Formats: sequence, C-alpha cells, structure tokens
Amino acid sequence: MTATASDYTWFPDRFPGLMGAYCMTLVKGLTPAELLNRLGAREECRVTGAEELLEPAYQPWKEHHGDPLFVGVTAVGDWALAVEPNGYLGTLDEVIVPLSKGTRLVSHFRNVNAVDHFFWLEDGDLRLHFEPLFPSGRDGSDPDGLLEVMRQVGFDLSEDDDASYELHTEATFALAEHLTGIRLTPELLEAATYACGTVPPPGRR
Repeated sequence: MTATASDYTWFPDRFPGLMGAYCMTLVKGLTPAELLNRLGAREECRVTGAEELLEPAYQPWKEHHGDPLFVGVTAVGDWALAVEPNGYLGTLDEVIVPLSKGTRLVSHFRNVNAVDHFFWLEDGDLRLHFEPLFPSGRDGSDPDGLLEVMRQVGFDLSEDDDASYELHTEATFALAEHLTGIRLTPELLEAATYACGTVPPPGRR
C-alpha cells in the first residue's frame, strides 16, 4: 500500500529543527562509510539521534558560512541515509550524479525560505526533479512517470489558483518511501547512530 502525506505528519512536530532546513539523501547498496567516501569525507565522529546532528551541522555556518558542510549517515536496510541539517549536498548535480552511479538515489530538500526540491536518479540519470511546493512543474528523463503515485501520496498537481499547498513536505517523504521502500519513522531517526563527516563545498575541494 502506498504511503501518503498523512503518514508523515509527525515530522514537523517531532523534528522542528530539521523541518526548518534539511536535506535527506537515500542511496541504495552503499554503507555509511562508502557514502562518506564517495562524498570525499572521512568519519570524524558518531552521534545517536537526528536531533544530535543539529549543533555540529550549524557550527560551520556560524563560523565559516557553511564551509565545510556537515553530514550524518546511517544504514537503513540496504540503503544509506544521509541527513544534512541546513545542508544542500543532496541537491547538487556534481554530487548526486556521481553518487548515483550504478544505483538508485532519492533526495529531498527544504530550506528556511520554503525553497524545496525532490530528486530521483538511476545510475547517473536524473529521472525526476521538481519543487514539492509546485509539483506541476517537473523535469528529468521521466517527468510524468510517477504522476499517479504523486497524486496518491498527496501532491496537488493542478496548475490553477486553487491548488493545495498543504502537507507538501510530508508528501515528499511519502514519495521517497515509494521509490526506496524505506519508511522513515521518528523512532528510527531518534535511535539511529550516524557516522558524521564534513565535506568541502564543490569548487573548494
């Protein structure tokens, strides 16, 4: 059964620090160490619980305007989940295209200004990209392949002035679950141990 936005209404209440600005990236078949290695990072510490990622993630922004970028990675089934509080590595073509080589990658992002993005890649091919707040505008090699699923999970794909903008972030989580088979829960995010590292922004490596 397809997950829907209503299955993820816990996210804003349980993780307000992440809801304000986050990027989550799921990559199939990689371990946390392998994902960090592909990002050009090394493990610097481990923390338990997604909320514990906030302070070390925001510290570089306070001191160096986000250089380097902090990421925490945990294993979920046979996927690696990268969580970036106030980060954006999972939105950059120069990062996610090579990261998806030989596998599937799904990432979604939201910042404090409500700018958001969703990406689905297969072996370096961008299959789908859109802004969850405006899901009627899509690009990629298969922009319409998931239209029915997008409607089922809770996106309003109409282009008129009456389009609904409610629960679009929650619908993003549900769409990611459809593509990965991974259901994120508050208990999972709170109990997970994250291997953490820092990554210089592309262009500064």
